[in-house]
Amino acid sequence: MNIKAYFARHAQTLVGSLGRIVQSPLATLMTMGVIAVALALPLSLNLFVKNARIATGNWNEAFDLSVYLDKQASAARLQEIAKQLRARDDVAAVRVITADQALAEFRQYSGFGAALDALNDNPLPDALVVTPTIVASTPEGTDALKAAIASTAGVQAVQLDSEWVKRLRAMLDILRRVVVLTAALLGLGVALIVGNTIRLDILNRRAEIEVMKLVGATDGFARRPFLYGGVWYGVGGGLMAIILVALAAAVLESPVERLALLYGSQFRLQGLGFKTSATVLAGAAALGWLGSWLAATRHIRAIEPA
Repeated sequence: MNIKAYFARHAQTLVGSLGRIVQSPLATLMTMGVIAVALALPLSLNLFVKNARIATGNWNEAFDLSVYLDKQASAARLQEIAKQLRARDDVAAVRVITADQALAEFRQYSGFGAALDALNDNPLPDALVVTPTIVASTPEGTDALKAAIASTAGVQAVQLDSEWVKRLRAMLDILRRVVVLTAALLGLGVALIVGNTIRLDILNRRAEIEVMKLVGATDGFARRPFLYGGVWYGVGGGLMAIILVALAAAVLESPVERLALLYGSQFRLQGLGFKTSATVLAGAAALGWLGSWLAATRHIRAIEPA
């Protein structure tokens, strides 16, 4: 067969199948709408996980290390250690808090000012607040930085509360697996929805298929329009799902931005992006093709001319 003629026939069938499903706009939109809802749920969860990981990655202040110096360490030694830490590639900023500054802040915010006046000496040590870079703001990176700082002469203790970060990352990993499982189950549902729709279409066109087989058409030839019809259902449902998720992201964008500003973050809600949208459309088309192939192969094979 001529390759040009082969592709021309498929293109003709593709356009013809689109024209056929457009003839029933209400039923077509309802089918695509059900597919869109099924695809929008895992897509929304995936977008949430993506933005959560971006947001926690930008909150590198949450990984701050509190470095406490020996009481015997001099002010010069405090500045020297701060200078050494600022020179490290995995350190974004170092804030120096002298013992007098720490006592003044404690006096201001604790409400124990009168009790502190009874102290003869300042019990608080000089301290440094070390903020790692975004790249180093991981449980592994901060643990390595903590070990390096703890081995520095003059450092008495290094505190790092990264357990909540580890728990958050673990929960996000679990949620990402939930997204995958949900997408797989709902993808199966999409294939079944398309398959049922194609089955009804085949039953409505049974007489036409019988005539095609009488004149020598193969099962594959009779099946082809239904396969392309399933692809159109999938693409239409995928496009509607992308629009639904984009609208939801647009509605949430302003509240999320205000919440981020309250925490001093410049985080902005990220959308789906071209790559994700293209993947969704391709996956929806594949699911539509799969569902239509399963239904068409079974039911067209069972149709024989009287």
